[in-house]
Amino acid sequence: MTPIKVLHFADAHIDIANYGRHDPETALPVRVMDFLSALDQIVETAVSEEVDLVIFAGDAYKDRNPQPTFQREWGKRIMRLSKAGIPTVLLVGNHDMSPASGRAHTLQEFNTLAVDHIFVADRIGVLTPDDLGIPVQVIAVPWVSRSKLMSREEMAGQSLQEVLASMEERVTKAVLNAIENSDPDIPLILTAHASVSGAVFGSERAVMLGHELVLGGSLVSHKQLDYVALGHIHKHQALSKRGQHPPIVYPGSIERIDFGEAKEDKGFVIAEVAKGATFWDFIKLKTRRFLDYGVDAREADGFMQAVMAQLPAAEDVTDAVCRVKL
Repeated sequence: MTPIKVLHFADAHIDIANYGRHDPETALPVRVMDFLSALDQIVETAVSEEVDLVIFAGDAYKDRNPQPTFQREWGKRIMRLSKAGIPTVLLVGNHDMSPASGRAHTLQEFNTLAVDHIFVADRIGVLTPDDLGIPVQVIAVPWVSRSKLMSREEMAGQSLQEVLASMEERVTKAVLNAIENSDPDIPLILTAHASVSGAVFGSERAVMLGHELVLGGSLVSHKQLDYVALGHIHKHQALSKRGQHPPIVYPGSIERIDFGEAKEDKGFVIAEVAKGATFWDFIKLKTRRFLDYGVDAREADGFMQAVMAQLPAAEDVTDAVCRVKL
């Protein structure tokens, strides 16, 4: 069977506008335009490389209430994938999910409008070859919150650790059941927006360890899986060694969120997924540089002259986001 060509990206957060000004032509923050430029590179690659499947592993925006302008910009890019006829899985992440029961999430409109070739995964489930129109199976695990998985009555009297253990047990059971019922002759992908045991967190870490569900390493390394497409952690990393099957990969965020990510490469993954043999590459995106400088100026006399003397030449910082620490 010919391998399935998959483009995997995550953590777009396209409306983060830290640092910089507004562009006079578009009225968009320059940093938002940087995120959209990265997204454009991803979509262009998917179309030009004629990939068979796109998996977005969650977190389109910075929070659950994106402005309509940013929804429009996200929608333009996703519609290009739809018009190209590329099956695209949109996994709902924690920044996409409403905390209130019954409220729509930020990716809901693609389901509501039944957009061709776009599959929104907002609950644990399986997309089959019949759904996707290609010979691959995708187990989807969106962000799992306590309130969505357990009732108040079930959580009553339990400690947080007991609740998290119960959540992990339920999610693990659901995923193992999906694996057991999968077709053993067709490639099987697991995509999840979650922390996985052994992952290294980036600077985005807002929730302390022990306060959210963590998937076990034994689950994501199940021998019947052929690729594990993860999202949620902004630092690109593979939790599996090269040549180990299945590859377990976080592509990381598509642009730098802050200076904690200044030295990290940003990009996405293209994987050739086949039963028992998957090969993948991390593709770097062209992103704006983040430069950090330290200046030693301890005397009041001649302070500005000392600072200016230690700053880099203008041509060395053109188009970069710079921070100067005194």
